[in-house]
Amino acid sequence: MRRRSLLAFFGAAPVLSHPARAQRDMPVVGFMNPVSPDTYAFNVAAFKEGLAEAGFVEGRNVRIEYRWARGDYAQLPALAAELAAMKVAAIAATGDIASARAAKAATSTIPIVFTIGADPVGHGLVASLNRPGGNLTGVNLFSSILSGKRVELLTEIAPNARRIALVMNPDNFTAKAEQQEGIAGARALNREAFVVNARKPDEIAGALAEALRLKADSYLTASDPLILDRRGEIVAWGQAHGLPGIGFVRQFATSGALISYGPSITWMYRQAGLYIGAVLKGAKPAELPVMQPTGFELVVNLKTASALGLDPRPALLLSANEVLRQ
Repeated sequence: MRRRSLLAFFGAAPVLSHPARAQRDMPVVGFMNPVSPDTYAFNVAAFKEGLAEAGFVEGRNVRIEYRWARGDYAQLPALAAELAAMKVAAIAATGDIASARAAKAATSTIPIVFTIGADPVGHGLVASLNRPGGNLTGVNLFSSILSGKRVELLTEIAPNARRIALVMNPDNFTAKAEQQEGIAGARALNREAFVVNARKPDEIAGALAEALRLKADSYLTASDPLILDRRGEIVAWGQAHGLPGIGFVRQFATSGALISYGPSITWMYRQAGLYIGAVLKGAKPAELPVMQPTGFELVVNLKTASALGLDPRPALLLSANEVLRQ
């Protein structure tokens, strides 16, 4: 009986070791982001969807090492260096310019796929959009150049919005240009726009309090991972004070903001997953063109409009990609 038990044990041992050995043999992908996995889960899901479409399923034939800065952008270089030291097969440097620059500084050999909202050529990430060169490519939403258009849409649906608080993270590399465009757009419509800044999650409340002190009657969110990460807090503040607001992606409108306008961020993360999959199959980042959106989403939250006493023009609703009624 004892002999049969020992044989059964040792006979089973190789079978039990297979999952561990399979895990060791899988390619490892690094995924880094400036904010939190709790509020960015939808983007991770989109990334894994793209990766699966390319033939790689987490836990089955690829392993993902996640690194989150949780709102502290200063942690990104260390996170990138940690992934580079692990010699991962590729790095998804998500969450805008800061992540991409940190990954680029950490390695010149590991393939990097970035997700950003600004010009990657102007920020020194790639040589050109069509032929990036080097070890980086990715997806560019060009979301940070739309502040003027967002001001226009906000004041169209909320004509009494005259003092617009631009909620921004000054540490974002695109903040200055986005600020200038937002202020210029407001001025062209005989409105005022001013900036309130938050560099970390615990600074959001102070920035919103400053907006009220400066008599904001509306708000616009800048294109930034931290701002998106704290969308729930920002939207709840706007609702509590009866302020119409516009976000840079649809997740603000679905969270209760009046309106959102910009490219699809879930599309961007899905494309990043597809590109990582292509890299795992042997594609070179230098030869993969930087992808760009083909359109922008306008989302209107009619429930919020009603709560604010606003009646959007039918033409605006007809032009919207999505109208939320619940």
